[in-house]
Amino acid sequence: MIRVTFLGTAAARPTVGRNVSALMVQREGDQWLFDCGEGTQRQMMRYGTGFGIRGIFITHLHADHFLGIIGLLRTLALQDRTEPLSIWGPSGSSPILHSAIYLGQGRLPYPVEILELEAGDRVCQEEYDVVALPVRHGTPAVGYMLEEHLRPGRFDVDRARALGVPEGPLFGKLHRGETVEGKAGPVRPEDVVGPARPGRTVVYSGDTRPCSGIREAAVGTELLVHDATFADEELDRARFTHHSTAREAAEIARKAGARRLALTHISARYSQNPTPLEEEARTVFPDAMVARDGLVFEIGYPQEDSEE
Repeated sequence: MIRVTFLGTAAARPTVGRNVSALMVQREGDQWLFDCGEGTQRQMMRYGTGFGIRGIFITHLHADHFLGIIGLLRTLALQDRTEPLSIWGPSGSSPILHSAIYLGQGRLPYPVEILELEAGDRVCQEEYDVVALPVRHGTPAVGYMLEEHLRPGRFDVDRARALGVPEGPLFGKLHRGETVEGKAGPVRPEDVVGPARPGRTVVYSGDTRPCSGIREAAVGTELLVHDATFADEELDRARFTHHSTAREAAEIARKAGARRLALTHISARYSQNPTPLEEEARTVFPDAMVARDGLVFEIGYPQEDSEE
């Protein structure tokens, strides 16, 4: 299961109902925090994600996307964390992130590593990668994609039995790509296992104008989380501030063939009524919605998906 929790969906400043940018993504036992605006640690408590994060990915160094790191790291210290923590940011972000880590008195009781990513770089895990994506925001910035590796194809139990393979450990070996001995001779994985199946992806744009890098990464994605700071009536302002409108985000989702679209980084002018943004997006992409703080998506494999 991949679980996506929206911890902050406001634009540059918080409102009564929305905190600034933060997104928690959990895959199996791994938790990753994408952006960490001021107050994120309180949102983590409020929405029950816990503090057991593997690392933090920062899209860019505007204050509403990283200031929460200062308090969060100290809370982790007070919780007696000892495991190393990695923080990734775009090119040139190390000096400012380093200053944020060591602001205030006292040393952290756990190692913190700061790394910079260029678009296309991968942070590789055993069964998936986190990929840095090119965006357009007028400052060094990246988006991110969690991309699972290919999964083995479907195992044809009846075919395996017909080839004389007894049920049990040999089935597992075949599915893992090993040739085994059947009653009539060797049985190869390709005899009983279908073609490899794609893994799931989640794409997070961070702040950006519409761009090909996000569109290409979002092809067939289970969930696209995209900047939608303004409605189309504010298109000139969106262009000036290097953000997207709800309609533009929906166009990206439609062209990519994304399964679902969650609009985020919502301007305070829509804090009381984000419906116009949602309605605008749905004229282009019907499976669009304005994310709210605390919204959770649970993403199983295609037949198992559900939304809370």
